[in-house]
Amino acid sequence: MTVDERMLDFILSLETDESQIIQTIEQEAKDTYVPIIRKEMRQLLRVLLTIKKPRTVLEVGTAIGFSAILMAECLDEESHITTIEKYEKRIPIARENFRRAGFSDRITLLEGDAAPILAGLTETYDMIFMDAAKGQYIHFLPDVLRLLAPGGVLVSDNVLQDGDVVESRYAVVRRNRTIHSRMRDYLWTMKHTPELQTVILPIGDGATVSVKR
Repeated sequence: MTVDERMLDFILSLETDESQIIQTIEQEAKDTYVPIIRKEMRQLLRVLLTIKKPRTVLEVGTAIGFSAILMAECLDEESHITTIEKYEKRIPIARENFRRAGFSDRITLLEGDAAPILAGLTETYDMIFMDAAKGQYIHFLPDVLRLLAPGGVLVSDNVLQDGDVVESRYAVVRRNRTIHSRMRDYLWTMKHTPELQTVILPIGDGATVSVKR
């Protein structure tokens, strides 16, 4: 994004080794072309989790369970993560990865489309991580705000769309224009919702971090 590649390489070179299970699943994701959160985003999540120490976490978009496992590693045994995934082929892989990591009892995977699942949830969460279909963020937001506890933290990944979000609608390829428009609406809403204090960070592919007042 806006960070020079040499600078990013230097920053990442300072990182310590990740756990063996994280390294293993990362390599498996690369081998099967499954997108996972970037290293910069991982470090942001780790810092936020260490500061907030949430007891309840909701993740929208499980994929193969990589980020849920990463978050579970940062939390104590009293914390619980609920994660939502609709892609049937990835669900059994995620469940197996939770088992391999030893977190099956601390991560609950809800299967199905996020919109109706979110609408049916009643528990509040100390932290919510959005990493699902980018064009749906704006549609998920009302329920996400309802479910976020006062003082809770909302993190949304991939909000800058490899820089496309700053471009004119007509500079974006036609198939991406709907997502482009919705993400712009999402970012505007995040900055203009009175109950949220939001910062937009140009790390990875862009992230927002919001605190519910």
